[in-house]
Amino acid sequence: MALGYLALVLHAHLPFVRHPEDDDFLEEDWLYEAITESYIPLLWTMEGLAADDVDFRLTMSLTPTLVAMLNDELLRQRYERRLDRLCELAEKEVERTRHLPDFHDNAVFYRDRFRAAREDYCNRWKRDLVGAFARLQQAGQLEIMATAATHGFLPLLRSNPAAVRAQVFLGALDYVKTFGRAPRGVWLPECGFYPGLDETLKEAGLRYFFVETDGIHHASDRAKFGVHAPLYCSSGVAAFGRDPEASRQVWSASEGYPGDHDYRDFYRDIGHDLDFDYIKPYLHRDGRRVNTGIKYHRVTGRTDCKEPYVRQRALDKAAMHARHFLESRRRQVEGLRAAMGRKSVVVAPYDAELFGHWWFEGPVWLNYLCRQIAADRKTLELVAAPEYLAEYPVNQVATPGASSWGYKGYNEVWLNASNDWIYRHLHAAADHMCELAGLFPDADGLTRRALDQAARELLLAQSSDWAFIMTRGSMTPYAVRRTKEHLLRFRKLYDMLKGNRVHEEWLGELESKDNLFPRLDYRVYRTDYRFAMEREQPTATVSLKTKGK
Repeated sequence: MALGYLALVLHAHLPFVRHPEDDDFLEEDWLYEAITESYIPLLWTMEGLAADDVDFRLTMSLTPTLVAMLNDELLRQRYERRLDRLCELAEKEVERTRHLPDFHDNAVFYRDRFRAAREDYCNRWKRDLVGAFARLQQAGQLEIMATAATHGFLPLLRSNPAAVRAQVFLGALDYVKTFGRAPRGVWLPECGFYPGLDETLKEAGLRYFFVETDGIHHASDRAKFGVHAPLYCSSGVAAFGRDPEASRQVWSASEGYPGDHDYRDFYRDIGHDLDFDYIKPYLHRDGRRVNTGIKYHRVTGRTDCKEPYVRQRALDKAAMHARHFLESRRRQVEGLRAAMGRKSVVVAPYDAELFGHWWFEGPVWLNYLCRQIAADRKTLELVAAPEYLAEYPVNQVATPGASSWGYKGYNEVWLNASNDWIYRHLHAAADHMCELAGLFPDADGLTRRALDQAARELLLAQSSDWAFIMTRGSMTPYAVRRTKEHLLRFRKLYDMLKGNRVHEEWLGELESKDNLFPRLDYRVYRTDYRFAMEREQPTATVSLKTKGK
């Protein structure tokens, strides 16, 4: 009998980036890199565990924007083409490094890895990664959460409650469409919470969410068990707090595992290192150097003289770090059991893209950790939030404080001098969307299409990613462009609807380009809207039996 629980939570999200007008759009690479380096390796890890009958529980979010891209036929075709190019480049690298012993083994490794990714993506999963994750949920090993529709940062949208409700309700409805069942919990974008938001979550039928450590520490009443047991908001929705110690061991730039000297260095890529004429066919068409995913060096240390990557040393280090993490959690839950008189839950949430993309060995570490926990469950077991609530249905009532998992634990990342200009426009557009929903309470035909598209453009403009990118200062022009484009499209649709002169051809172009949420219902912005969950049946099933990669 375990003394405590570990809840591993992976948040998989990318902003909606789809540019059919351009065959080689740079920002679409975000999706292709994440598929190759994170989503496929995570599937390999989970399916390998399932194939070996390892009893594990993981929690994951797949945001509606990410699901829309993974299921989009155009982007699937482009990603398959990207895999073909990677396989071709890796084959050339095997030949080029034949007399470079420090790099040749790695070249062979990448060639075999890309071949396996292409085989599984195209032939075994039939290009349906969402279906593969859904199958793991159906098997009871993965808990998939709902998220807000376009990852809008809800605390900064709250000036119009309908804008928040639309993000939450449409995210939950998209979950049903995708997975064929009602969601039990929700990942709040950027862990952004404010008191009162839980009432909207309750209305959407959501039973739990995760909150930043500060939210628990600044709850309406002192949390008796800190972050190691959920709080029930007055609405009855449960809030699970992030454990800072478990997060620090993975996330910290100074203490976290990914910075170990033996792990692969993310920043040394042959797309930047090799002769331009050789690598040019695999770069962006304008000749801009980009990452290819083939990297031959290890972190080494704070130096520009990086040493060659040795795969076996990295695997050994991942196993060691998994043992270290497990022993740390065991000591933690032993101490908590003595202090609490009940089993604790240590919540460890991470961006899914950390695993494989930023931390190449992350999926391997996760694999080792799950196997070690399953081998000895006397102290620690993996758990999903609904299972913990089923075992401990009685919990303290208190509402978490306003918080996020951004810098300083509040809203500064998404509201500062670099991005504050966007909010007056987002708020005005949300007000205008509510106005339209009132003017056209039950539209149909062309008017209905225009209203639905106006809602799409508003939702896309609200994505938290654009404000985040502006703060970070990388790819800022693209984030500014996307924010302005969606707001300008919304304004044009608003004027057309108000003037009763919708331009059908232009509307069709928008519907083709910004094509997510095919069953979106603009009436969610009506003041009298009442949330109702409809059940659909999922269409995708895949076998869990596969060899671990």
